[in-house]
Amino acid sequence: MTITSTRRHAAGGPAHGIVGGVADSRPVRLAPLDILALGLLGIRTRKVRAALSALGISIGIATLIVVTGIPASSQKALMKELSALGTNMLQAVPARQDPPVLLPPESVDMTRRIGPVTAASAVANTHAEVSRNDRVGAADYTGLTVLAGKLNLLETINAEVGSGRFLSADTERFPTAVLGSVAASRLGVPKVAPGQPAPQIYINRRWFTVIGVLEKTPLSPDIDRSVLVGWDAARSLLKFDGHPTVIYLKAREAEIEAVRDVLPATINPELPGLVQVSRPSDALAAKRATESTFSALFLGLAGVALLVGGIGVANTMVISVLERRREIGLRRALGANRGQIRAQFLTESVVLSGLGGLAGTVLGTLATVAYATHQHWPPVVPLTSVTTGFGGAIVIGMLAGVYPSLRAARLTPTEALATN
Repeated sequence: MTITSTRRHAAGGPAHGIVGGVADSRPVRLAPLDILALGLLGIRTRKVRAALSALGISIGIATLIVVTGIPASSQKALMKELSALGTNMLQAVPARQDPPVLLPPESVDMTRRIGPVTAASAVANTHAEVSRNDRVGAADYTGLTVLAGKLNLLETINAEVGSGRFLSADTERFPTAVLGSVAASRLGVPKVAPGQPAPQIYINRRWFTVIGVLEKTPLSPDIDRSVLVGWDAARSLLKFDGHPTVIYLKAREAEIEAVRDVLPATINPELPGLVQVSRPSDALAAKRATESTFSALFLGLAGVALLVGGIGVANTMVISVLERRREIGLRRALGANRGQIRAQFLTESVVLSGLGGLAGTVLGTLATVAYATHQHWPPVVPLTSVTTGFGGAIVIGMLAGVYPSLRAARLTPTEALATN
């Protein structure tokens, strides 16, 4: 027996064939690309309306990214300023009593072993006397302290060198010194000029060469009134005993309280009660409150922006169904079933929203970066906003297209073709 088959497609209608003399009237199942082509039909034939509808949702998504990106950029700049106030810093000193308590020489290394600690340094009072030269009495410079300092001191206390350089592995063993801002002013050394003879100061009847002057250190004002010398140089030249007097540390902000709890026992396991630790900066509480406030603001603004965009798409799709009743009726008359009609309009709504979401994502990102750069903020475009914006546009397109697609599918061929 010979079997012949022919197929005829009419805008997604049924396929008709002759199989063994029997007519096959089963509808053709449309492939995803066919459904996409049908969904794009309305967009291609009504370009202006589609563009205006996509513009509506793109503005909504762009608003979502802008109202989250700009505050996030501002927040990052604010967080940076608050962090500069020492939100992740602690200080530990021996308790004041008679006789004085000494911190163990190895306490700095022990502090570094605490998991959340990212940096630890220390200074120690050498009890040395400093003066401008050998002809001026040390009594004229009361209030200035000669401190032995670790090489990583600046990065730990957020201090900066104003001129010259700080102590290094090459200089810490030699009679070199770095002056705090107040000490530099009182000793008559406002700055260290490159290419000029380095100034010298007199410490415990020895000449020390000044190699650097620090900027003001708001987080550690005692450093401003200090003369810093190398740890090894203090041991060999100033009879320093190696016991630190102040330990500075940085730790992860989220665990700063936990570090504070274990710090005394870490520094002095035998006498933890004789170690005093500063409390976390008040700026840390302000920083955490700011983060939660911004998060709540983001959610509210994002919801409003997405709602506005969804209403615009839904309105466009409803009007599209009303205007294209004849097209729907013709396709139904040629054999398209209700499922294919629903898929066509739902796909059109999703594609329309997706295009608007993509355009809005690009527009919002560019606007955020431009504004943040103008304000000298670090540009921040939250990844969650981008993914939520584009993904939300797709979801909105699906929701906005449900009612119009169901309404279009309910039309009978006779009812749709009879519409004037």
